[in-house]
Amino acid sequence: MDIIEKGLEFEQRKHKFVTTSDRILASREAKSLILGINEVYKETKDAKLMDLMKRLTAIKQKIEKRLKGRPLTAA
Repeated sequence: MDIIEKGLEFEQRKHKFVTTSDRILASREAKSLILGINEVYKETKDAKLMDLMKRLTAIKQKIEKRLKGRPLTAA
């Protein structure tokens, strides 16, 4: 399975991560997929690859937002 198929499969997967370690692994996987697709994009300049990278980045940002948690309130 090549990097683009892996990216599409990751995008279709359910993103319900129960533990923090699941979230960390998903974030790392998304990052590696984005970087891999970026290497292919540099050669081909295919707009579909850019769209895929944008969608994966949005998923990664949601995962990382959940990892950081709520900010502490200043009392």
